[in-house]
Amino acid sequence: QVISSALRNPRKRNCILVWLDGGPSHLETFDPKPSAASEIRGPMGAIDTVLKGIQLNECLPQLARRLDRLALIRSMTSPLGEHNLATQYLLTGYPPTPSLEYPVLGSAVAQISDRHSKLPPFVAIPNHRVGGAQFSAAGYLPAAMLPYETGGDPKQRDFRVDALQFYPGLNAQRVERRRKFLDRLDQFRAHADDSSVAIDNRAWHDAVELVSDASVRQAFALEQEPEKIRNAYGWTTPGQSCLLARRLIERGVTFVTVNFPGWDTHDRAFLRLKEGYTGAQTPVGLVPQLDQAISGLYDDLADRGLLDDTLVVVMGEFGRTPKLNTTGGRDHWPRAFSVLLAGGGTTSGIVVGRTDAQGREPIERPILPEDLAATIFKQLGINPDLELHTTDGRPVRLTRGGRVINELVS
Repeated sequence: QVISSALRNPRKRNCILVWLDGGPSHLETFDPKPSAASEIRGPMGAIDTVLKGIQLNECLPQLARRLDRLALIRSMTSPLGEHNLATQYLLTGYPPTPSLEYPVLGSAVAQISDRHSKLPPFVAIPNHRVGGAQFSAAGYLPAAMLPYETGGDPKQRDFRVDALQFYPGLNAQRVERRRKFLDRLDQFRAHADDSSVAIDNRAWHDAVELVSDASVRQAFALEQEPEKIRNAYGWTTPGQSCLLARRLIERGVTFVTVNFPGWDTHDRAFLRLKEGYTGAQTPVGLVPQLDQAISGLYDDLADRGLLDDTLVVVMGEFGRTPKLNTTGGRDHWPRAFSVLLAGGGTTSGIVVGRTDAQGREPIERPILPEDLAATIFKQLGINPDLELHTTDGRPVRLTRGGRVINELVS
């Protein structure tokens, strides 16, 4: 599909989306309520940030020191409180409907973007099984717009992408012979009569390029990173996943989703969020892992001069209930939640919106998922009013009338 240059902004950017799968508690991350009653504020404390009057959860000290270089939305709101439906809404900018499945942000960007790399335009680390995975990320777009999933665990010293390794007995020379044979078949079809069936082998050729090009495998070679850099991100799955995302963006991938699960904290929230499980492979709570991973990513992008051209978005599908339940956790709460952004030309040192004293709902500048989606597209150099097309030619706008959050557009 040819996209008119008139529907683009002059500057095109890349995106790293850190998806907090399960619905992170805004009260235990970016919107604490330290003055509320104990059953509202919970057992965790709040700390001051570099922005006067703005506090974050006590387990986010690194982000608190960098908040003047970040952007925070505290007034996200949605009517959908079920994981799968809410995830679709946040990741597509459309509330789910049985009549049409919409593409997630990464798939839409991959469809629109100009490809200048042998790497896939949209990569998910380690996978894109989010929100219950009851929907296809590509939606009405071709299957080629599905994310390329790395699999594995990037924090393991022997991490590699198995799909990029040759099967036993197969090597580059044999793959090249098969490619040439397929090219000959393509030439034969081209000279066949008009009744012959055309076959699209682009996916096969793309796969051959991936496994046969050493530079592609090098992009995923985390062991090449200095130990100091790896330590800065943290030796956790989300930390090393964010480092891998940086490597991929640096080498031409347009959109990377880092899937960080575990945020469905219906019980024992203090244990899950702050301390982590004793004896676990990574005995660190979710919030400290997030703090180090995003801080390491921010610093690394800034040091490499990649921050202006890379938008970082940190979000999940909804927030958690203002009141703790009887098992020390919080349940689903879509009426109020938070999103953190950095880079990509986003206004820094700004907090958009405000919730009430219990974190129940926005009382200032409510933001809908379609507004956030429109803003992300805008910051990536894509006009939110752009229309894509279904397989039967039906035009569909990128977002459902989302309004760009002008405070975030510098």
